[in-house]
Amino acid sequence: MSPLQFLADLLNPDLAFLPKALLIAVLAAVMCGVVGCYVVLRGMAFIGDAVAHAVFPGLAIAFLFSGSLVLGGTVAGVVTALLVSLFAQNRRLKEDSVIGIFFVAAFALGIVIISRAPGYAGSLQQFLFGSITGIPDRDLYVVGGATGAVLLATLLLHKEFVAVTLDREMARALGLRVLWLDVTLYVLVTVAVVMAVQTIGNILVLALLVTPAATARLLTDRLPTMMWLAPVIGAGCATIGLYLSWSWDLPTGGTIVLTLTAAFLLVQLLAPRHGLLPRLVTAGGA
Repeated sequence: MSPLQFLADLLNPDLAFLPKALLIAVLAAVMCGVVGCYVVLRGMAFIGDAVAHAVFPGLAIAFLFSGSLVLGGTVAGVVTALLVSLFAQNRRLKEDSVIGIFFVAAFALGIVIISRAPGYAGSLQQFLFGSITGIPDRDLYVVGGATGAVLLATLLLHKEFVAVTLDREMARALGLRVLWLDVTLYVLVTVAVVMAVQTIGNILVLALLVTPAATARLLTDRLPTMMWLAPVIGAGCATIGLYLSWSWDLPTGGTIVLTLTAAFLLVQLLAPRHGLLPRLVTAGGA
C-alpha cells in the first residue's frame, strides 16, 4: 500500500477507527518521549517496565466492574508509585529493589483478580499486546487530556527534575523537596505508561518510553533539544509503524516497536558525533 492510499484510508468515513488509532499512538508517543528523557537520564529504564506491571490490578478491577481501564490502571499505578517513593527513602535498600518488590506484587495481585472473571483470557491478551484499533471514543479524550497534563507538569517542573536527576544531594542542599519530585516523576511515568499500554501493550510499552529518548540522546548533548527530539522521533515512528501494520496486516504494537528499534540502530550507526561509522572514520583518519 502506498502512503497516498494510507492517507485515503485515514479519510475514509468507513474506517473511522484508523485516524483514531493514529492519534492515540501519536499522543502516547509524545507523552512517553518527553517523560522518557528523564527516565533515560536517571537510568530508570526498569521503572517503565515495572509500572506496566503495577497497573495490572487496576485494569483487572476495572474489567471486572466494566469500568474505565484507563482510570483503573492510572489509580493502581499511582498508588504503587507512591508506595515505592516512600519506601525508597530508606537508603539501606536501593530504589530498584523496592521497585521490584512492589511492582511484581501488584502484577501478581492483578493476575489473581482477573482470574476470577469469566472470559478473562481475551482481555489479558489485549493488555499484553495492545488493542489500538479497539479503543473506545471516550478514551481518546482521556489520552488527550493526560498528554496535556503531563506536558504542562514537565514544563513547570523541568528545572527541578533536572536538578534531582543530576545530583540528588545537591538538590536537597538547594532546598528542593526531592521526595515529592520523585513522587511526581513516578506519577508522570505511570500516566504515560497507562496510556501507552493501550497502544502497544504491557510487554512492549518500555520501548515507547525509552527508545525515542535513547535515540535522541545519541543525536544531541543538549537536554532542551533532546526533550523535543524524543517525542518527534516517537510520533514519527508510531505513524510509520501504524502505516506498515495497516499495509501488511501486521500486529500494530510489535510493528511500532520494530520501527522505533530500526530508528535507534540507524542513529547508532550514523549519528554525526556518537555514531559508529563517523567514529570509525575519525579514528581511521587519525
